[in-house]
Amino acid sequence: MSLVHQTSPRPYFPEHGDPAFRVERYDLTLDYRVGPNRLAGVARLSAVTNEPVGRIALDFGAFKVTAVLVDGAPAHYTHRQNKLRVVLPAPLPAETGVAVEVHYTGNPRPVHSRWGGLGWEQLTDGCLVASQPIGAPSWFPCNDRPSDKAVYRISVTTASPYEVIANGELIDRSHAASTTTWVYEQAEPMASYLATVQIGRYRRSGTVEPVPLNLVFPSRIADQVQHDFGRQEQMLAVFTRLFGPYPFTAYTAVVVGDELEIPVEAQGISVFGTNHVNGARGSERLIAHELAHQWFGNSLTLATWRDIWLHEGFAAYAEWLWSEAAGEGAAGYHALRWHRRLAALPQDFALADPGARRLFDDRVYKRGALTLHALRCRLGDQSFFALLHEWTAAHRHGSVRTEDFVSLSSRYSPEPLEGFFSPWLYGHALPSADQIGTTSTRVSW
Repeated sequence: MSLVHQTSPRPYFPEHGDPAFRVERYDLTLDYRVGPNRLAGVARLSAVTNEPVGRIALDFGAFKVTAVLVDGAPAHYTHRQNKLRVVLPAPLPAETGVAVEVHYTGNPRPVHSRWGGLGWEQLTDGCLVASQPIGAPSWFPCNDRPSDKAVYRISVTTASPYEVIANGELIDRSHAASTTTWVYEQAEPMASYLATVQIGRYRRSGTVEPVPLNLVFPSRIADQVQHDFGRQEQMLAVFTRLFGPYPFTAYTAVVVGDELEIPVEAQGISVFGTNHVNGARGSERLIAHELAHQWFGNSLTLATWRDIWLHEGFAAYAEWLWSEAAGEGAAGYHALRWHRRLAALPQDFALADPGARRLFDDRVYKRGALTLHALRCRLGDQSFFALLHEWTAAHRHGSVRTEDFVSLSSRYSPEPLEGFFSPWLYGHALPSADQIGTTSTRVSW
């Protein structure tokens, strides 16, 4: 399928990432002192060159770098303006492996952005990491581009009263004097912005079947948390039916002890604030939204940030699908309601390339959801959900682009879809409401 449209060739964050190489594995060994917010780290990166290179540029924040090694030998480097440039002993041809080791220490602080601070952030008692889209360099040196997905080992040593949550499976926990070391392995490839560490005085609970669902939260709000997150098993069942198998070995929802402006997702983990808990399931749509990101955003990760609708549009539509499954309003009802709202707002961007400053604009989320609902109305439920199953299976743990979804969708339609996708994805004007059916649109549960 070919669509005529204009997209900017310039990346949204040109100062982040280096396409000259890719990282296959990060091994992070961290020692963190909560009170003084002091982090000492060793990052070992196993990288492969994509083209001939004489140096490697890593994104890295304001730490003191004490040593850099390349293939075990000391290397020359410069570290300024959030770039750690490592000189290789000799130029390397394309498709050559290289090991880079960075020793560092300092006080981690968030990366400044138009959305506020991103990355490692102190809490009243502990810390969280919420890096989307460019906050990963706030705590480890990385190739900070979303298409560069790698496996991770994250080891964190901190004071024993604190719980540590990181991506992947907890493979070891050991005590020494007053500290505990937690070691996690993230076996499925992960973008750097999805790597996370959560540290706090938390209590844990959860279920183990069919997928371990873990809850981590301050003891003082235990009852409210367990009620508000009490339907996650049903959500998982609904989304597995509609999207395909859950893509990771477990899922953890963390409620930190402070308020947060918005919940945030990481791979296998979602993070909420105390303000998202009220004992009355007042934020359940957000709980559904963050769970859906495990398919759309974490397993299937955008190749470039202009395709953000492939994350947020799908997760926003999952909110409507959960509402439909829970008997609290069909997706068609939500679609018509949001179409009316969006029709009254400025229509000044293309969904498939909204621009960096609109990356997290709610209009992108809801127009993305409307696009999916319109496609569902066009294809019918059987073909639409079969499409989603193939989409998540074909690109499991990979990188995706809008054109990939458009191309796959065409296989589920007896008629060409160019005329459908062009206005929804590449036009500015909101397509008419007659494309989104009626309030009676509902999955046959």
